[in-house]
Amino acid sequence: MSGNPKADSRPLSPHLQVWRFHATMAASITHRFTGIGLYGGTLLIAAWLAALASGPDAYATVEAIAFSIPGQILLFLWAFAVLFHFANGIRHLLWDGPGLGFNPKVASQISIFNYAFALVGAVALMAAAVLS
Repeated sequence: MSGNPKADSRPLSPHLQVWRFHATMAASITHRFTGIGLYGGTLLIAAWLAALASGPDAYATVEAIAFSIPGQILLFLWAFAVLFHFANGIRHLLWDGPGLGFNPKVASQISIFNYAFALVGAVALMAAAVLS
């Protein structure tokens, strides 16, 4: 450090305590969590496929779990995670490629849209599954 007491009181790098919480920050955190959740969803799909290959008894067990209330909640959360991660991935492509959407107001609007898209899409998927 420089030894200057005024310089020592400043943070060395930006941290969560320095920034005001906003939609883009929430979307970034959610993107990380949904990415982790997608790994778990992939394992569930693998278990479903293994049960499908194992025969009717194993498949019936997995189907009973999937159609239970906790199973439905898990499927809804997984659908939300897939859709949010997809939409937020497109946002990152627009940032990294042509450099679009860096304006803080636009970035926040896109973040809010991604949440709405994922929520409406997950509800629509669950409704389609129930109605079919």
